[in-house]
Amino acid sequence: MRTFVATRNAGKLGELRAIFGGSILDLENYPAYREVDEVASSYVGNALIKARALSRQLFDSGIEAAAIADDSGLEVDFLSGRPGVLSARYAGAETPWPGRREALLGELDGLAEAERTARFVCVMALLLPNEEPVASIGVVEGRIVSRERGGGGFGYDPLFLYPPSGCTFAELSSEEKNAVSHRRRAANALLATLHMRV
Repeated sequence: MRTFVATRNAGKLGELRAIFGGSILDLENYPAYREVDEVASSYVGNALIKARALSRQLFDSGIEAAAIADDSGLEVDFLSGRPGVLSARYAGAETPWPGRREALLGELDGLAEAERTARFVCVMALLLPNEEPVASIGVVEGRIVSRERGGGGFGYDPLFLYPPSGCTFAELSSEEKNAVSHRRRAANALLATLHMRV
């Protein structure tokens, strides 16, 4: 099923292509995708905003295909779930990722390891032509380390420890991360729903 991804984030696109590889969804990049403001107060709301925007852009270009979008965030228990849906705009929309990670570490400075619990959350929304949206959620639990570790991944990956491996997401290989990540879990749930429909 020809499916375009509502993102301009190359790292996210690469992960999604790897995760959905071999599935019924054949993911493609839409270079002309125009990003929209993520103004919803929930992951599902933002995912639907992006998927609907891309779907309209595809329709206006004469392309009949599915559109998929995800919204994800890091929730830190000590910060009452922040940064959450504002993860990509934490410490200011123009702040680069190293600055966001530094700001987060600053808020947790001196906090004991047991109090640094957190989770990555991902919601995926898929719009098929002339059908109701399909949405799914994936969650992975972990902790925030006291300093950046690893050179892989993107975003908050160097700070997020996945306890079963003893590594941050940035220390795992792409294959290892994609097997256990919040995006993998959301994708599995989405595909399971799609298989029930057909």
